Amino acid sequence: MEGGPAVHGADGLRKERDLYRRLLELGTYREVQPFLEEALALLVDLAGARRGSLELRERPEPDGEPSFFIARGLDPGDSSLLFSRSVVAEAIATGETIVTASARVDPRFEHAGSVRSHALEAVLCVPIGRNPVLGILYLQDRLEPGPFTSDDRARTEMFANHAAVLAERLLLRLRRSAAADPTQEYRRMLKADSIIGVSGAVADLLKQVALVAPRNISVLITGPSGSGKTQLARVIHDNSPRVAGPFVELNCGALPADLIENELFGSVPGAHSAAGRGTLGKVAAAEGGTLFLDEIGDLPARAQASLLQMLQSKVYFPLGGTASRTANVRVLTATNADLETAVAERRFREDLYYRLNVFPIRVPGLQERRADIPLLAEHFCRVACETNDLPRLELSLSALQAAEAADWSGEIRELANTIQAGAVRAFGERAPLIERQHLFPTDGTPSGAPGSDDVSFHAATRRFQRELVRRALDQTGGNVAATARLLQITRAHTYNLLATFGLRRGDAGAGPAGP
Repeated sequence: MEGGPAVHGADGLRKERDLYRRLLELGTYREVQPFLEEALALLVDLAGARRGSLELRERPEPDGEPSFFIARGLDPGDSSLLFSRSVVAEAIATGETIVTASARVDPRFEHAGSVRSHALEAVLCVPIGRNPVLGILYLQDRLEPGPFTSDDRARTEMFANHAAVLAERLLLRLRRSAAADPTQEYRRMLKADSIIGVSGAVADLLKQVALVAPRNISVLITGPSGSGKTQLARVIHDNSPRVAGPFVELNCGALPADLIENELFGSVPGAHSAAGRGTLGKVAAAEGGTLFLDEIGDLPARAQASLLQMLQSKVYFPLGGTASRTANVRVLTATNADLETAVAERRFREDLYYRLNVFPIRVPGLQERRADIPLLAEHFCRVACETNDLPRLELSLSALQAAEAADWSGEIRELANTIQAGAVRAFGERAPLIERQHLFPTDGTPSGAPGSDDVSFHAATRRFQRELVRRALDQTGGNVAATARLLQITRAHTYNLLATFGLRRGDAGAGPAGP
C-alpha cells in the first residue's frame, strides 16, 4: 500500500483552495531563490511533512549536483545527507513519482546508506517537469503517524506540474542574465533590433556593420541561404547616411535573363515589346538610397557588364536609350554561391567581383551561433501568435533544447516556419506550452528519432546524428563528458542532443534503435 487514507471534507477543500491561491502568488516571482523557499514551505505545510527539500537543475545531469538546493525542517547541524539521494536519483532517472510508507523496509531503497543510517520512514518524491526533469520535490516523515496520503500525492504532483512551467521561465531568465552579452557594445551604436542574438558571432557581425554602415562603399554579404542576408543589408542601410532614402531590393535569380536589365536599369518607350511607355528601373527607384542585389551570382553576363559600367562611372543607360543617367545609389550585394569559383570558371566577371567585394561580410549560420536559437525561437513564437491571431504561447524548456540541438539546414527561415507550425499545433491541442512534439511531430517524435519514417534530407540528417551520438555514448560507456569530448562539442550541447533524440546513458551498448 503506497499511501494512507485520503483526507476529504472541509479540511481537504481548504487545502485545495490554499494551493491554488499560493500557486498564483508563485507565478509573480522573478528570482529562483525566493521561488524555491516559498514553494517548499507551501508543500511541507500542505502535506504535513517534518522535513523536505526542493532542487532545480539548469541541465539534465542526473548524477551531477543540483544548480539550486533548499531544505526545510533541518536543525542547523544537519545536512542534505539526511535525505535519501537514492530516492531522488530514482525519481530523476524514471521521471516518475516515488512514494513509500517506509524507505527502510522498501526493497528499492533498504540498502542505501542514508536510508539505513537514518532509518527513514515515509517518503514522497515528485519530479518537476518531464523530459527533461528540471528538479525534485522531496518530502520525508509526517508530523502525524503513517504514510503520505493519496491526497498528499495528488496535490504535490499537481503543484509540480504548475511549478515546472514557472521553473523553466526562471531558469531561462537566469541563464540569460548570467551570460555576458558581447553585442551590447555595438547595439548602443546601431539600430539593429531585428538582429536577434547574444553570441560572439552576432557581436562580430554587428561590429562589422558599425564599421561599414556609415561609409559609402560596396558590401558583399555572404552566408547560407536563409541566414538573414537581406535583413543585414537593411540594417546597414538603416544605419547609413542614406537612411532617409529608399531601400530597394532585386533578386537577380528570380527573373529571366532577358528581363533583368529592364528591371535593373529601366527602359525607354518602345525599347522592346513589353516596354510600353517605358519603365523606371530599380536603380532609379533607389535614387539617394540603397540598391540591394540578392543572388548576385545569378546575374547574366550582359547585365554584369552594364552593372560594372555603372559602378565605375556612376552613369547608366536605360534599355533602348541613348541618353545617360546619373546613379546616386549605394550598392549592396549578397550571395550564397562561391563567387571566387565562378570567377575562376569565367561565369562571373573578375573586375565586377572586386568592385562588389570592397568590404565582405559573412552572416554566420545557426550552427555557429547555437546559443542564439532559443532567443530566435521565442521571437518567432511571439510573431507566429500575433500574425495568426493565436493566444500568447510560450515554448517549453524541452522544446527550446530540442530546437537548439536540431540541424537547421534551412537556417533561420526553416526555424521560423517550424516554430509557426508548432504554435498552431499547440493551439489546436489547447496545450499550455509549445512542446518538443509540436515542433517535431512525426510519430510523436523529432525527425530522426526511432519510429520516424520521414524520408526528407532533414530527417535523414537527424537519424545520422542520433546514431552518431548513440555510438559515441556506447564507446564511452555512457559517460556524457567523454562523449562530448569524442564528438568535439560542448557538454551542454551533448545533453541537449540526448534529450532531443530520446537517448539515455543506459542506451549505451544497446545497438541501433528501430528497424
